Amino acid sequence: MKIRIQGNTIRFRLTKQEVSDFAEHGEVKDKVEFGSSALVYQLIRHPKDDFSVDFVRGVISVNVPESIVNGWAETEQVGFDSEIVYPNGQKLSLLVEKDFQCLIPRKEDESDLYANPRAVDN
Repeated sequence: MKIRIQGNTIRFRLTKQEVSDFAEHGEVKDKVEFGSSALVYQLIRHPKDDFSVDFVRGVISVNVPESIVNGWAETEQVGFDSEIVYPNGQKLSLLVEKDFQCLIPRKEDESDLYANPRAVDN
């Protein structure tokens, strides 16, 4: 799972296996280690109809409504997004999407990524 943070926007990109695991088990997570510390980021399916985000002890937890997760893995839907507005007026934008193969070849294993819809078959 890839994470991209810019300002008050968090974007998650999931491989085929991660999308499948999220749909089946209701959770997917990864981490980046900094010596003796780590930043953990996870998506968790929950029964409520709204998104929520927590950041506690180095763990970013994004709670995704069950109604959105169900079926996402089985469709062509690329992703989903939400904007959380906090009581102080601050906003956090979330985007979760399937990770596509790049159009320009890279030295990276892309075997578990989705075929890029913009790719031209030769």
